Amino acid sequence: MTDIKQYEIWFLTGSQHLYGEETLKNVATHAAEIAKSLHAHSAIPCQVKDKGVVTTPDEIYKACKEASDSPKCVGVITWMHTFSPAKMWINGLQALDKPILHFHTQYNAEIPWSEIDMDFMNENQSAHGGREYGFMASRLRKRRKVVVGHWQDEAAIQKIGTWSRVAAGWHYLQHMKVARIGDNMRQVAVTEGDKVEAQMRFGFAVNGYGINDLEHFVNQVSPQQVDKLVQEYADTYVIENDVRNSQNLKDAAQIELGLKAFLEDGGFHAFTDTFENLGNLKQLPGISAQRLMAAGYGFAAEGDWKTSALLAAIKFMSQGLEGGTSFMEDYTYDFRSGRSRVLGSHMLEICPSIASGKPSCQVHPLGIGGKDDPARLVFNVSSGPAINVSLIDMGNRFRFLVNEVEAVEPEHDLPKLPVARVLWDPQPSLEVAAEAWIHGGGAHHTVFSKPVTTEFIEDLADIAGVELVVIDKDTRMRDFKNTLNWNEMYYHIFQK
Repeated sequence: MTDIKQYEIWFLTGSQHLYGEETLKNVATHAAEIAKSLHAHSAIPCQVKDKGVVTTPDEIYKACKEASDSPKCVGVITWMHTFSPAKMWINGLQALDKPILHFHTQYNAEIPWSEIDMDFMNENQSAHGGREYGFMASRLRKRRKVVVGHWQDEAAIQKIGTWSRVAAGWHYLQHMKVARIGDNMRQVAVTEGDKVEAQMRFGFAVNGYGINDLEHFVNQVSPQQVDKLVQEYADTYVIENDVRNSQNLKDAAQIELGLKAFLEDGGFHAFTDTFENLGNLKQLPGISAQRLMAAGYGFAAEGDWKTSALLAAIKFMSQGLEGGTSFMEDYTYDFRSGRSRVLGSHMLEICPSIASGKPSCQVHPLGIGGKDDPARLVFNVSSGPAINVSLIDMGNRFRFLVNEVEAVEPEHDLPKLPVARVLWDPQPSLEVAAEAWIHGGGAHHTVFSKPVTTEFIEDLADIAGVELVVIDKDTRMRDFKNTLNWNEMYYHIFQK
């Protein structure tokens, strides 16, 4: 996975020549100090580059055009230190095709009551300079994030950090390649969708490959490579000798090595498979899908290319954050009065990045697919806040659907369930969350993430121009259904 730290956020400061050269020198000094401070903050993984003060339409256009053309720039922070007449920004903003964050801040934190004079007022006009700029961005219908607060305020910096991760994730999506190995699970609706429209909207390309394309790479794997990977399994996971020495585990290792070589050869960032198209593979890829997800690849089962691409993007934007992210499915319910819960899992393919403790490597029968018993990693997931997010094709638009959840420790052991699993409380309750999810057309596959919050998905939806629907502790069904109805009208009229 590409290192997010190699990308840049450009810091662009607006002013004008009305206030004299001394003021412009101070503006430039302040801008450089703020950019340097943001660059050094651990919450912002990208490099923040000060791109100076722009004071004319030509300077603004040139800076915005350079940002659009730069392969390293993934987003632009704009700050109006003084009043910057916004007609100067029209051509620049129209030329800018990178995500924008409007930082509505000022250099001084407090008013210097005993010393403030008109020179100070002229130099520190962010309060209304930002409003002038904000009008023009709104008039141009430019999607952007607005962060208000002092540049040393932790809450403001955290919002910038979230946005910078999402901006980098958006860049990652623009260059993403998804391999759909086999096809969609037969007769399943929600994992289908318009791949052409998805590439137009998000940038990622989805193309299909026959199982024979993968088999070619699997057949090239040597016994020595298999033995080395099996030893890595033994060193990394809890594993019994009968599993360690089994042919099933060796076959799983061969599939993993072949699948990894296939993905690397094609420059893919994400992939799907399906148990209905396994060809000559001896088993459904289980541990291989799990370990490749842990390495940063997107994955989803049964041909679900939308979830696979979204998983890859979320994994990329959450680099360095604690908690882990995985392909997920709502599998079964624990209905209890006043405290119903969801047990999330899948047949085999849950990412060990969310595991609590050391996973156990096991081999067990699988009731579908008609192949040999597959190897998989089995584990529980620790408690804590998380989200489940689904990307769905509504026909006339894409929709992000988010449910905020609270993962909880299982109350009992699950000795007869040989799959990775996580138990969670959906917000505001299972009954309301499930009803809202179904009304919202949410898929049965999701991306489950602990480090990524709803704010990440909101920023991503804003950048992409995609609908966002959220189910959280404040959700009320009457309001939720009204939101869906209003959204239907809005996107019917305004979606471009």
